[in-house]
Amino acid sequence: MGALAEAVPKILEAIDYPVVLINGSMGAGKTTLVSAICKHLGVNPNELSSPTFSLVNEYLDAQSRKIYHFDCYRLKDEEEAFQAGLEEYFFSGSRCWIEWPDKIRNLLPSEWSQLSISLGPHSERIIQIRNQHV
Repeated sequence: MGALAEAVPKILEAIDYPVVLINGSMGAGKTTLVSAICKHLGVNPNELSSPTFSLVNEYLDAQSRKIYHFDCYRLKDEEEAFQAGLEEYFFSGSRCWIEWPDKIRNLLPSEWSQLSISLGPHSERIIQIRNQHV
């Protein structure tokens, strides 16, 4: 966790857009990464939890700005996400961290940043960042 905490400022510096798509296999560390980022931004650690069952968690950073953390894994389809009003969050200007974004690809704005997490040959986490502007 120490290496991850050290990497967070560099990760945040490389991200250009408030909507961040997080890709990685099950257990790759997506939720752990978002939690570390939220802690770095001043979110109360006692408030952090996985949004697996609630779909979205809302937090406030140290400057009382909203942060939304989504876990789209359990969504059946984009229509379910649309009915839940997820698009409104994505276009709010607030930070949105989205796990399993491929399930809602057509609902996302044209500008986003993407974090891809994979395991390296020695079980280390490799994080790649890409910014998308259409």
